[in-house]
Amino acid sequence: MSTVKDRIGRYGIWSVGLRAEDPSRRGELADAAAELESLGYGAAWLGGSSAARHAVPLLEATATLAVGTSIQSIWQYDAEASAAAFAEVDAAHPGRFLLGLGVSHAKLADQYRRPYSALVSYLDALDTAGVPAERRVLAALGPKTLQLSGERAAGAVPYLVTPEHTARAREILGEGPLLAPELKVVLETDPSRARTLARETLAMYLALPNYTGNFLRLGFTEDDLTGGGSDRLVDALFAWGDDQRIRARIDTFHQAGADHVALQVVTADRRDALPREEWRRLASLLG
Repeated sequence: MSTVKDRIGRYGIWSVGLRAEDPSRRGELADAAAELESLGYGAAWLGGSSAARHAVPLLEATATLAVGTSIQSIWQYDAEASAAAFAEVDAAHPGRFLLGLGVSHAKLADQYRRPYSALVSYLDALDTAGVPAERRVLAALGPKTLQLSGERAAGAVPYLVTPEHTARAREILGEGPLLAPELKVVLETDPSRARTLARETLAMYLALPNYTGNFLRLGFTEDDLTGGGSDRLVDALFAWGDDQRIRARIDTFHQAGADHVALQVVTADRRDALPREEWRRLASLLG
């Protein structure tokens, strides 16, 4: 029986656009998912607070592509309803849907209280409802949640991290659990242009303490968090440059212990656009 690591391979695509709610985009999503599968990506990660229903168009259009939420907020979706939705999708597409869960952020969830305890209770409810631990992953940044992701889930899908965080996460998880960090990619060789695009994307995250606290734990300073983020911070969080440089940066995550890297292409387009030409180019440089 294949494991989650076997199923999703070394590379996937993370995209808010793949989570579109508009029914008129269903055909576009199906076509994009089929192409991602043909390009060799092992997984599509649905950005934003996504749910099982968002995975259906992609699963229906493909035969092997795994689709995961990255992430589903535990505050937005009730555990029992999530379990029922998981069971429905899994019955139609066995083994291909991954329930990615996270605690989101205090600024985005009015009911945000004792997030770690709430996450544990949510996992307890999923256990009772029969959602297998090996089919769920956690958006983990800190040590406690990373450890939980190895004990109560298939592993971790850390967002907005560095290779140094990946190495620490692997130490905490051990060799068995999945470690699939997200990495933002800017296919731009001009340093000024690349960093400008990166900072436009980074801005919203610099207002969220879960991320900034993690940056500080990794050795960045308050100065790195001002002015849209220092060059040092931007260069640590984004892969940019020519194909060789981008490939080398992605490789550092695998060398640090990642099993899979979820790649988010950053462009000047709207965040929910589907940068399909860039996905093709990325697939080419990954070989």
